[in-house]
Amino acid sequence: MTSQNAVDRYFDVPGGRVCAHVREGDGPALVFLHYWGGSRRTWGPVLARLEPGQRFVAYDHRGWGDSAGVPGPYGLERLADDAQRVIDSLGCSRWVLVGHSMGGKVAQLLAARRPAGLAGVVLVAPAPPAPIGVTEQVRETMSHAYDDERTVLRSIDLMLTHGGLTPELRRQVVEDSLRGADQARFAWPRQGLVQDVSDSVGAIEVPVRVLAGSHDKVDPPGVLAEHLLPLLPTASLTVLRETGHLSPLEVPDQVAAHLSAFVAELR
Repeated sequence: MTSQNAVDRYFDVPGGRVCAHVREGDGPALVFLHYWGGSRRTWGPVLARLEPGQRFVAYDHRGWGDSAGVPGPYGLERLADDAQRVIDSLGCSRWVLVGHSMGGKVAQLLAARRPAGLAGVVLVAPAPPAPIGVTEQVRETMSHAYDDERTVLRSIDLMLTHGGLTPELRRQVVEDSLRGADQARFAWPRQGLVQDVSDSVGAIEVPVRVLAGSHDKVDPPGVLAEHLLPLLPTASLTVLRETGHLSPLEVPDQVAAHLSAFVAELR
């Protein structure tokens, strides 16, 4: 499914340009940050289900998708800087960060800076501010999760989903995972995942909605309830039904509905 009246645009960031899917419309603008291994396409099913007049931008992080050629570093600070560049270039006066997994941790870091215009944050299966149970072996295994089609399919079936992907979406996940720049693939499991930003996130003052997958093996609801919510005084947790970690692809109806409700509350 594609979103109506949306166009692809490029935005300048240090070292290159990132590719984005943009739709003008009513605010606050939704700014979508994808997961490690994904691209702006990860949000496609959600974007197609938003209200027709909803303004949004979903872009490829440097090192991923059509931004795969943008050089590093690929750390959380640089990714947060990139998000701010995109937002500033769009001229958004009021906006909501929507971050999935790695994008959720980037969103936490950016929101903690209290940028002008930020109205709220939606964290979809977010990585918690500090690593939970991430051993050296886990990091090394993750570093090779996207080595080839076989390892990506294994990751989809064992860790990322609850079994709710169509063949077309499985192919998309494989393509996006394999397209990433080598250093971008390694930067998250070896650096960003284990970076502790818990001292920063308490500075977030805007409303935060956390959407956790009922069957998420990567960032389960219980982990987020114990290790994320206590650090975010403005946050509330909602559990999405019958989905794993890739809820934007598995249950886009639920994700879009909660996003729309969140925006309506902000208005």
